[in-house]
Amino acid sequence: QVQLVESGGGVVQPGGSLRLSCAASGVRLDYYATGWFRQAPGKEREQISCISSSDNPYYTDSVKGRFTISRDNAENTVYLQMNSLKSEDTAVYYCAAGLVPFGWGPGTQVTVSS
Repeated sequence: QVQLVESGGGVVQPGGSLRLSCAASGVRLDYYATGWFRQAPGKEREQISCISSSDNPYYTDSVKGRFTISRDNAENTVYLQMNSLKSEDTAVYYCAAGLVPFGWGPGTQVTVSS
């Protein structure tokens, strides 16, 4: 019923950019805080960004100044613009809604490699 689907991942060179999308059905994302998470090989999942129901953004230090989270309520979609990508950003990226996250999507692979 509740489904979030991530898209926009791919392979990019260091310093490049990607924009990820998190499209929701069965839930209005503007009713909840919505977060972006990532999991790199051999590492635990970490939260890297979120946007509150009042559109206040938050970022972890490792992505601050490089990533921008935004929301389009008409499209019921949350975006993550990623600039100045580094090899350390290589991971599967996920989105989920709520302070206790729910509606996890299947993830989208981001690979940063020269």
